[in-house]
Amino acid sequence: MPSPRIASSILVALAASGVAAQQPLWGQCGGSNWTGGKTCVSGAYCFEQNQWYHQCIPGTGPTTAAPAPQPTTTTRTSTSIIPPNPTTLTTSVTSAAPVPTSTSAPSPGTCPSTPSGLGSPVSNQLNDPFTFHGGGKVTSKADWACRQAEISQLLQRYELGTLPAKPSVSASFSGNTLSISVSEGGRSISFSVGISGIPSGNGPHPAIISFGTFGTSIPVPAGVATISFNNDDIAAQQGGSSRGSGKFYTLYGSSHSAGALTAWAWGVSRIIDALELTQAQTRIDPKRIGVTGCSRNGKGAIVAGALEPRIALTLPQESGAGGAGCWRIAAWQKRSGSNVQDSVQIVQENVWFSPNFNSYVNNVDQLPFDHHMLAGLIAPRPVYIMENVDMEWLGKISTYGCMGIARKQWQALGALDKFGYSQVGGNSHCSFPSSQQGSELSAFIGKYLLNNANAGNTNIFRSSQNHNFNLDNWSPWAVPNLA
Repeated sequence: MPSPRIASSILVALAASGVAAQQPLWGQCGGSNWTGGKTCVSGAYCFEQNQWYHQCIPGTGPTTAAPAPQPTTTTRTSTSIIPPNPTTLTTSVTSAAPVPTSTSAPSPGTCPSTPSGLGSPVSNQLNDPFTFHGGGKVTSKADWACRQAEISQLLQRYELGTLPAKPSVSASFSGNTLSISVSEGGRSISFSVGISGIPSGNGPHPAIISFGTFGTSIPVPAGVATISFNNDDIAAQQGGSSRGSGKFYTLYGSSHSAGALTAWAWGVSRIIDALELTQAQTRIDPKRIGVTGCSRNGKGAIVAGALEPRIALTLPQESGAGGAGCWRIAAWQKRSGSNVQDSVQIVQENVWFSPNFNSYVNNVDQLPFDHHMLAGLIAPRPVYIMENVDMEWLGKISTYGCMGIARKQWQALGALDKFGYSQVGGNSHCSFPSSQQGSELSAFIGKYLLNNANAGNTNIFRSSQNHNFNLDNWSPWAVPNLA
């Protein structure tokens, strides 16, 4: 076998002579600004994940990436399906936007006020989740509830956009369709979700809300229903031109500050509202609801888990940048030469974030948070994060470092058995590797949705690759004991 220096020289010579080096299985083979080989080894072909990242995956397709297909936009009008003599339950209770507190909220007036402004920049490390924006320290669970409320406020202000207060909601259930009507400020919308796999018996039974119109790639076990959520119906994600499109914006206006991720989280909240209203008909337990999605919809799942405290189990799959990845670590990777999605690129790709975020993407060090703190809004509720070590574009180091540091928030609360991060490879994007992660997923669903305390180990932090990344160097702050 030639030395690395000789091998490098051979590759350079091949490139100079016009002979393209073949990329290994799961290796990158194209994308915007990619200068490496664009052909794959025998038994694999170059699949275009998106215009920035092409990957060699198993199969007999073309050996080089084909031109990206033009997106197909499907317009669907959802209306309430009212069965004969329906039992339609309605609520018009209006409350503040949910605060993802981990314990009972402290009495009014006990939380410190959040200073205006961004505060001091934080570079080559992640912000301290246990220090308030004004400088005070988190020393109790009551403090933590206040800090979570503050972090949520900051994320909504600078990145995600504002999550509206609860509107008026009504719902009905017929067949397998849950129909939801929402009214606010003289405007109304309606949408529906399908519920499949409802177990027999009176229940109530747990369910997993699955982002996307094609269902979930994770296996949902017997005893757990699946709720199919067409999140694109609530907020479109067909590039920059789709900003302000979807039923959320029909209700709140096309110039609302919320990006698509926040709008989707709002939609998940309305589904849970509807389940609370129709439990007798659906036989679904609104207190045992999971949420999942992959890739862009995995970003949606983790943001929904962060902004909606009624979600019992959050299951983001390959959410990468904008989900389980941290902006600062991705920027550091980018400076080091990695082909990783960063904040600058992601706001050009789609409308997942608030327009407010555009002002900060060129210098994320100025932000008073990062996505370890987005994940921390879930703590100590359970979360199982599934990532793909073969996808450099997703930020395999960024998600590893970000979630490894996020885990310290569960540690502080004495809840490490409710935190899982599992990064494996050998599978194509958004195909669930049951042989590697199946027992872990089953343990989380079994323990936290099926109430089986003996379902298996749920204290998981692992990667199948050694990243040589020092978590403590990026989190030099102290972890308090809040348990």
